[in-house]
Amino acid sequence: MAERWTNWAGEQVCAPLRIARPASEEELAEVVRRAERVRVAGSGHSFTDVACTDGVLVDLSRLDRVLDQDGELVTVQAGISLHHLGKQLAARALAMENQGDIDRQTLAGALATATHGTGAHFGNLSSRVTAVRLVTASGETVDVDGGDELLAARVSLGCLGAISAVTLRCVPGFTLRRLDEPRPLADTLDRFDELADSNDHFEFFAFPYSDLAIVRRSERGDFPPEPPGRAERLLQDQVLENVVPDLVFRVGRRFPALIPWLGRNIARLVRGSTRTDLSHRVYASRRDIRFTEMEYAVPREHGVEAARRVLALVKRRSLRVGFPIEVRLVAGDDALLSTAHGRDTVYVAVHQYRGMEFESYFRAVERIMDDYGGRPHWGKRHYQLAATLQPRYPAWERFQAVRARLDPEGKFGNDYCERVLGPVRAAVPA
Repeated sequence: MAERWTNWAGEQVCAPLRIARPASEEELAEVVRRAERVRVAGSGHSFTDVACTDGVLVDLSRLDRVLDQDGELVTVQAGISLHHLGKQLAARALAMENQGDIDRQTLAGALATATHGTGAHFGNLSSRVTAVRLVTASGETVDVDGGDELLAARVSLGCLGAISAVTLRCVPGFTLRRLDEPRPLADTLDRFDELADSNDHFEFFAFPYSDLAIVRRSERGDFPPEPPGRAERLLQDQVLENVVPDLVFRVGRRFPALIPWLGRNIARLVRGSTRTDLSHRVYASRRDIRFTEMEYAVPREHGVEAARRVLALVKRRSLRVGFPIEVRLVAGDDALLSTAHGRDTVYVAVHQYRGMEFESYFRAVERIMDDYGGRPHWGKRHYQLAATLQPRYPAWERFQAVRARLDPEGKFGNDYCERVLGPVRAAVPA
């Protein structure tokens, strides 16, 4: 019986021909050379079927070493997790410039879907990539360090080849001081630009039926780390941020009519907290609660309006949504399929607890985001097709040209890639 693969949320399942776990670049190249169809899976933190295949599925978790350092340029194997990478960089007095709030993804998987953190003056993770080593469809290994090939490989959905190594431009290690506090939602929305521009990193979580938001602000500096003790970490990270909310969401799933009441009161239970530690320990949060998610990237100037409309939608339709709406922002970049390509970007993310109906909510949110030329996060749920996505990416044809050159037969494709990018043959010049 074929070994099954399941994503983190347990909602995407496939039965690949086999799962290969190469321990070297040479083994990876041999796997690719022999396969008819192949996909590389990261840690499964995508909510779409981006990693699913009925061909060979490649697990890069054994390729997790730091290979080289040249000043602030660090070359690592593509299967290294962001958690392990953060520790390895800290040991070298370095850090990633920006990072998302989950660190269990592999580096290659996070890059492939344009994973981002938050901060008006910082780009997403892929914006710091200066080179990749890529195993192409023929099994040849090539160095990609410039031109459209690099701009395509930085965010590729895994459709160009199997990345074996990545070179990142890092920054000197630094400390983050993060403050989480409840604030009036109306004031947070009104002062969004001020809060975004006056803090190194800024985001907020808005509970749909509450007048409060949880605001997260972070300051970068060289002040001494003050890591929490074991008991404090257990209380905050596990009990308050996971066990208690999970219990509340379970109650909401069992008794949906209580969700508005729960939403109004859960934010009032949150007390302010401060954490000061090395950046990689502060960026990421523990996430034990299972959910599904949609996230859209819209031009920064439309971000607050889009968030207001989503909040109004939930109330107007009395949707049974207990999860907060998350709002973040990053600087624009030039990766061809980056959700922040060519524009400073606000991300509006909506979630639904596991086992609860989400499609009507997500489709309604997507219609709002369409009004702003919204670009869906490549690893999170959406209902777009190649025909609707193409007009939203000015460099779409440049990516397709690279794709056609590097994988002309579509060896690295799957249903998801053909759905959102179209078949490779459509990209071949006439």
